[in-house]
Amino acid sequence: MTKQTGALAWVLMAVLSLIWGSSFILIKRGLDVFSAGEVGAIRIIAASTFLLPFAIKGLKNVQRKDWVLLLCVGLFGSFIPAFLFAKAQTQIPSSVAGILNALTPLFTMIIGAVFYSQKFTAKTVLGLIIGFGGTVVLILAGTGGDLSALNYYALLVVLATIFYGANLNLIKFKIPDLRARTITSISLMLVGPLAIAYLFIMTPFVDKLASEEGAYFSLGAIVLLGVMGTAIALILFNQLVKITTPIFTSSVTYLIPIVAVIWGILDGEQLFLGHYLGMAAIIFGVYLANRKKKPIQPAQVPK
Repeated sequence: MTKQTGALAWVLMAVLSLIWGSSFILIKRGLDVFSAGEVGAIRIIAASTFLLPFAIKGLKNVQRKDWVLLLCVGLFGSFIPAFLFAKAQTQIPSSVAGILNALTPLFTMIIGAVFYSQKFTAKTVLGLIIGFGGTVVLILAGTGGDLSALNYYALLVVLATIFYGANLNLIKFKIPDLRARTITSISLMLVGPLAIAYLFIMTPFVDKLASEEGAYFSLGAIVLLGVMGTAIALILFNQLVKITTPIFTSSVTYLIPIVAVIWGILDGEQLFLGHYLGMAAIIFGVYLANRKKKPIQPAQVPK
């Protein structure tokens, strides 16, 4: 990697961390006016509309056997998590949602091992245990040991990361012949009509937009979330994958929670010591589970 490429990689890493780390505060702003279902639907519609030209262009590369898989990608990787995150953030801080999102790589590895015969190392298992321990600490934070005060809405974010993990394995092992941009754009094109039908038939979105104060600001936040957080971020991420190593690329996972926490604090969210301890455990667990063993260097023969 050249010096110029390395500088570009760090710039892309910083931009992606800001975009994805800011997703949770944008969801929060959307929830100021709209319901969780409306936020999820608008997010999907915005992303699918923005990527529609790429989807149309990529249709020629899709085979008949791929359509069901692409629909599953749209549901698991975008549609269902969009609704789960929005619903969770009606009851948990945006910063906590951002921290829990870091569990995605761990569930990706677990699902890969269970369903796709991927191998675990002892270090990976230890990382998984630490990560799950951090999740428990995070969910219990602020309850004072009172289980009746446990915020079960955090489990919706955990469920969303499980869907993300399933989606990543589905893409890797079932449709490896399609480009990432084609997969994402067409999968969103397939679930876009579901979001449109839900938003305009099942919710009072139009009435809220016409009558609620601040509705257009909240709508703008959600559209920005869909366009930046899904569409543009995907293009930048694909570029980062091309010019760097998988280990460098996966580092964005560690930065997203930090950005989410900063936004939460700036927005007046209260975090307890347990939140910080849980975040540290999750990030360390993800790092440990993803850490690659350095290759053994051949012994130098004395001259």
